[in-house]
Amino acid sequence: MGTGAEFDRYQLSEDHVAIRDAIREISTDLIAPHAAEVDETSSFPQAAYDALTAAGFHAPHIPQEYGGAGADALATCIVIEEGARACASSSLIPAVNKLGTMPVMLAASEEIKAKYLPRVASGEFMFAYALSEREAGSDTASMRCRATRDGDEWILSGQKSWISNAGIAEYYTVLAVTDPDGKRGSNVSAFVVEKSDPGFTFGEPERKMGIKGSPTRELRFDGARIPGDRMIGEPGTGLKLALRTLDHTRITIGAQAVGIAQGALDFSLGYVKERQQFGKRIADFQGIQFMLADMAMELEAARQLMYVAAAKSERGDADLAFFGAAAKCFASDVAMKVTNDAVQLLGGYGYTKDFPVERMMRDAKITQIYEGTNQVQRIVMARHLLG
Repeated sequence: MGTGAEFDRYQLSEDHVAIRDAIREISTDLIAPHAAEVDETSSFPQAAYDALTAAGFHAPHIPQEYGGAGADALATCIVIEEGARACASSSLIPAVNKLGTMPVMLAASEEIKAKYLPRVASGEFMFAYALSEREAGSDTASMRCRATRDGDEWILSGQKSWISNAGIAEYYTVLAVTDPDGKRGSNVSAFVVEKSDPGFTFGEPERKMGIKGSPTRELRFDGARIPGDRMIGEPGTGLKLALRTLDHTRITIGAQAVGIAQGALDFSLGYVKERQQFGKRIADFQGIQFMLADMAMELEAARQLMYVAAAKSERGDADLAFFGAAAKCFASDVAMKVTNDAVQLLGGYGYTKDFPVERMMRDAKITQIYEGTNQVQRIVMARHLLG
C-alpha cells in the first residue's frame, strides 16, 4: 500500500500556489487593463514592467546571491504563464530576461555574473538574447556575425535578426563566429554586449502580427568594440551554450503558450454563458460544449507537460532536451488551436478588436515559431529518441 506521499509531485507546492495567486492578481489588476492598448499602439508595456518589478516577478529566476528571488524553473514558468493569460507581450519581460541571462548563469565567469545579474535582478536593466540572423534562422551554425580579436578587445561585425525586447534591453548575449576557419558548430563564441558599446545600433522595429508590445528589431554591429573580458565561457563553445540555453528556456515559451490559451478559454467560457441564440444560451448546445471540452482537455495536457519539463530543467535531467522541445511544441500547437476555436466561438464578434480573442490568436502564432520552430522541435525530439 502506498502512503500517498509519492503523489505529492503531481500537485503544486504551497509556495508555487502562492506565487501563482500573487502573479494572477497582478496580471488581472495591473496588466490586463493595458493589454489592448499595448497591442493597438505597439508600445512597450511599461505599466506591466513596473508592476512585475515591484513584485520581483520581472526576472524571478536570478539566484538570491545576485539579488534575485531565486525562483525555480517551475515558479518562473508559472509567472510567465499567468502573465501571458493577461498580455502575451508582458509575459516576455520575465521570459526574455531569463533567455538573455541563462548563458551567463550557465557558463560565465564569476566577474561577469557579479557585474550583470544584480542589475537585472533589481529591475534597473533588462537582458536580451541574439542568436538568429537573416540567413541563419533555424540553421544557427551558418551565422555570419564575426568577432575578431584586436589586442585586449573584440570587434563585432554583422547583424542579428528578430531580437525580442531589442532597444529596451540594456544587455545582450550575442553569438558570433570567432574562428572563421574552424569546425562548423565549434567556431562560435558568446559575448555580453552593452547598449552603449560604440558601433552597436538597432534597426527599425518590425511590424508584427502579434506580441506588439515587445519590440523586435535587428542588432547591427559596425566594428563594435567590446572589452576582452566579456566572453561568456570558453572560445568556440558558444553554439553548444546557445543550445543548452534553449533546452531550458523553450519551456518558458510553452508556459507563454499555455497562458495565452487559458486567457482565450476563460473569455470564451464567459461569452458562451451569456450569448443567446434560438432562445437559449449557446453554452447549452452540445456542439459548443464539445468544443469547450476539447479546448480545456488539450490545454490541461499542455500545462502538465510544461510543468514536468520545468521540473526536469530544474533538476538538469538527461532527457531535458526532449521534454523541453515537447512542451514548447505541444503547448504552442494547442495555443494556436484553442485561440482559433475561441474566435470561432465568438463568431463575428471574435473577428473584431472589441474582444481580446483575436489578439490572443495573433499572439499565439509566434509561439510556434520563435526559440526554434515546431518543425525544429520535432527534429530535437526525434534525435533524442534515436540516440
